[in-house]
Amino acid sequence: MNIRIDNKVYRSGKGIPLILLHAFPVDARMWDDCAASLIRLGGERGVEPFPIWAPDTPGAGDASIPDAQASGALADDGAYAEAMDKVAEAYVSMLHVAGYEKAVWVGLSMGGYLAMDIQRLFPGSVAGLALCDTTTFADSPQARANRLNVAKTCEEDNTVDPVMHFARPQAGDSSIKRSPRFEELLAGWIRDQRPEELAWRERMAAGRIDTTDQLSHIAVPAAVVCGQNDPSSPPDKMRPIADAMTSTSVAFTAIPDCGHFSAVEHPDAVANALLDLVERVPGRR
Repeated sequence: MNIRIDNKVYRSGKGIPLILLHAFPVDARMWDDCAASLIRLGGERGVEPFPIWAPDTPGAGDASIPDAQASGALADDGAYAEAMDKVAEAYVSMLHVAGYEKAVWVGLSMGGYLAMDIQRLFPGSVAGLALCDTTTFADSPQARANRLNVAKTCEEDNTVDPVMHFARPQAGDSSIKRSPRFEELLAGWIRDQRPEELAWRERMAAGRIDTTDQLSHIAVPAAVVCGQNDPSSPPDKMRPIADAMTSTSVAFTAIPDCGHFSAVEHPDAVANALLDLVERVPGRR
């Protein structure tokens, strides 16, 4: 395994870890407030402290991108056809090296792609699963081409400008996402990323496979969370994900006045949904 994972440990503890997988085009800092809420609200609810981690995806924050061999096969159009699987394997290896067999995996947006890939490849390492503001579908040909065009521009022009739109609100977005403070927060996180590493993550996401067929195989406690104002993953797209989890119990949460970055916009609401999930996990102590 040639992929090094930079893991942020918010809290050590007993029992099954909760592992938070972040969105694109930011890094694990997007979980800071939610992790603080998990610790505070968990204490208020009398939940026994459990480990809380948030790894940086390769190519995010200070995490370096894997070399060509570790990235795996490169498709003719420039997408990495194996990189998502290799990152999933690296995350599970990180878990096992730390002495744990299973974790509760939480993925938001691109983090959700990774969470579902872990479920597909390593279901024995999944004790619980939360999907937040994400999709299980592979990119359409148009979306894939757009990702790869963004990657090319980031690399060739050495710029993060092609992804700065993530910091700007869209029509119908939440009041929080429309606030100047929130826009500047996301813009600052994006400016901290390196163009070539944003490009690597886009090539990884473009090459991922569709995991929708895996939803019915999920047999562990699950949660689906989204913002009611999420322009890309609204309730009418996230509810079918929950409905497709026919082999388990799943809790669906739609957060009012919330856009795509739910864990940043409403950390308490997401933390409460995750604590509910943790408390439903068998053998969590």
